[in-house]
Amino acid sequence: MEVLKTHAVHGGTLRYLRHDSEATGTPMTLSVFTPPGEGPFPVLIWLSGLTCTEDNFTTKAGAYKAAAEQGMIIVAPDTSPRGEGVANDEAYDLGQGAGFYLDATQEPWAPHFRMETYVTRDLIALVDAQFPTTGARSISGHSMGGHGALTLALRHPELFTSVSAFAPIVSPSCVPWGEKAFTAYLGDDHAAWEAHDAARLIESGAAKGVFDDILIDQGDADSFLADQLMPEILVAAAKAAGQRVTLRMQPGYD
Repeated sequence: MEVLKTHAVHGGTLRYLRHDSEATGTPMTLSVFTPPGEGPFPVLIWLSGLTCTEDNFTTKAGAYKAAAEQGMIIVAPDTSPRGEGVANDEAYDLGQGAGFYLDATQEPWAPHFRMETYVTRDLIALVDAQFPTTGARSISGHSMGGHGALTLALRHPELFTSVSAFAPIVSPSCVPWGEKAFTAYLGDDHAAWEAHDAARLIESGAAKGVFDDILIDQGDADSFLADQLMPEILVAAAKAAGQRVTLRMQPGYD
């Protein structure tokens, strides 16, 4: 592990790190905020959205003051593998910066785009080995990262104590962003798509009884609300499956 930068923030420490990932076969970057004190501390993993890096949460969220007060580590990984030899696409919603937090099975993506294994194995192992963690771990994210938070928690409920999301892509199988990414990364097998679709996972009973509630915050002025995000699909699936989901619509927010 290489420490790239260190900053004092709200009495705690923000570090930018780089390490070699076995899952992606590439160096991966991340940011880690540790609160003041010796710990141990619970961990929040934050997954960012399309085009983002490990830096977006730091520059936009303003969450570190609350994390310092509550005694919480916040970990924000990059959104995909990057670098020479890593497949890419000219569009913003595929390739580098758009890993969709799954393990690709199709060429040319399969060799490096293994973000599900990266987050659930390599990232967690690194954080637990290098920082004073309690073992309590939550996951959240925005947009594509909200999709990642929901699906990783539902697919790996033993790893997380809670899950929430901001403006998540709740059912990528039936919206343009997801259809494009899933076709590229997973091929035409729609059963594989549904295994990475939060609404379909909840509908099938995944992780039922593990999470008392799943919190979704969504701005009602979001330009992607009607055709890409569609939280009502998740709410309907949860109601049918008996899984509690709290959807908080925020008036005027995009």
